[in-house]
Amino acid sequence: MSLTIKRPADSYSPLYFLASLGAGGLAVTFFMYLMFWVPHKGRPVPIFEDIMTVFETGSMPLKSAALLAMIGIAVFAFLNIKYLIWNFSALAAFKKTDAYTKLRASNAETTLLAAPLATAMTVNALFIVGLVFVPGLWSVVEYLFPLALVAFLAIGVWAFSTIADFLGRVLTKGGVFDVTANNSFAQLLPAFAVAMVGVGLAAPAAMSTNTVTVGVSLVLSTFFGFTAIVYTVVAAITAFNSMLHHGTAKEAGPTLMVIVPILTVLGILFLRQNHGLHVGFDAHVTAGETMVFLARLLTVQVIFLLLGMLVLRRQGYFTDFVFGSKTSPGSYALVCPGVALSVMIQFFVNKGLVGAGVIDKFGTSYWILTIIALAFQGAMIALVLRLNRQHFSAMPEAAMVPGE
Repeated sequence: MSLTIKRPADSYSPLYFLASLGAGGLAVTFFMYLMFWVPHKGRPVPIFEDIMTVFETGSMPLKSAALLAMIGIAVFAFLNIKYLIWNFSALAAFKKTDAYTKLRASNAETTLLAAPLATAMTVNALFIVGLVFVPGLWSVVEYLFPLALVAFLAIGVWAFSTIADFLGRVLTKGGVFDVTANNSFAQLLPAFAVAMVGVGLAAPAAMSTNTVTVGVSLVLSTFFGFTAIVYTVVAAITAFNSMLHHGTAKEAGPTLMVIVPILTVLGILFLRQNHGLHVGFDAHVTAGETMVFLARLLTVQVIFLLLGMLVLRRQGYFTDFVFGSKTSPGSYALVCPGVALSVMIQFFVNKGLVGAGVIDKFGTSYWILTIIALAFQGAMIALVLRLNRQHFSAMPEAAMVPGE
């Protein structure tokens, strides 16, 4: 048995793009502080000038929250970009190996969709960084929206091209897709990538005042959003059938909760669209309808979270791959559900319950519910730091488990 010391990440898998994705998601959780606690009257999102006003005239708790948010966004946006660059470099080297050729001929070909998924998240994170740290950005934002649409559309074409390679192979050649190895939700990764592109394309609908820009944003985001929904339904049904026959693949267990981030992304997509329809086309959705819409999404998320945790605990996944000595790049898939729930709870509390007048903003009930979101955020920060230490620090090679 070899005891050569090396980093687990040196045994590369495209799933390591999820390390970048998770960091980007955590940057978004810190932006929620600014989104819902910092006043930004007349604008759908807070900007640098709003934050500076808080530092000048806000209360000490609000100043502290804004400062923490800025630090959190800066740190995790940096990690997001750092791991994205590392992944592209590692992927370029990986493409020259026999392991890559084998991957392209297996079910795991869809893991390549982690690359456009993480890239789309980085574009979203960079926009947040711009809003928070760049003075005067809002004065030129209308010129940036068409560029953002082009960028996300390009990522979308990349994602569709990768999906086409996979589906073109498995749907035209019998017997090349291993149904017995489809006993997880790993095949939902393409849907997640397409949804992430869709939510990016929906951003101009929520923020632009140009009717053409809003219209293009609505149409493009609808295409990608509903493509993600269709793909999710088909892939989930076929995967669940395989899991009932063969049990859930232990190393792919975290994928059972991928429904959670997909629904958060799609939920934000539809909220952005509703705002664009309201501002640009005078179409109205009531606060009560928004509250129930978010409650329905949150219900499905909790169901899949409970299902995933049940299976992972029964399989001893955390004992082996999180707190134990074994490593698997798929462990980074654990970060997405926690981040997604933190963000969704913030939206449900602020856009749902507060918006509908069920609870008072900054009241006792408000903070009790918000603490749940903050708890998920804190747990995911700890998990990311733990996984980064496990995967990007040297360890005995014999303890590694290769990613699928």
